[in-house]
Amino acid sequence: MAETVEELTIAYEDDGVELVKELDKEVLTKGAWATVMFRYQDWNAAKEAYSVEKYTIRRYQKRDGEYQAKSKFNISSTKQALKIIEILQTWTVDK
Repeated sequence: MAETVEELTIAYEDDGVELVKELDKEVLTKGAWATVMFRYQDWNAAKEAYSVEKYTIRRYQKRDGEYQAKSKFNISSTKQALKIIEILQTWTVDK
């Protein structure tokens, strides 16, 4: 596991194949609890190609010097991501 927030990743490889390709990462919060948003693609072996871009928000807790995954929220589509953005902009525009 990672000792720093910067080391956290969702990239995953098995038998030399990158099954989860991390495209980007943004650290939303740091500390004993860290929140990180990732942009990624999954490998589709049947199609021998990567999926469309996906997004996930992960929460990690630092215990005994290492971050451990505690929860996640996967954004299921670009349409859902845009709806989340729209709602958050509405809620925060006057703040």
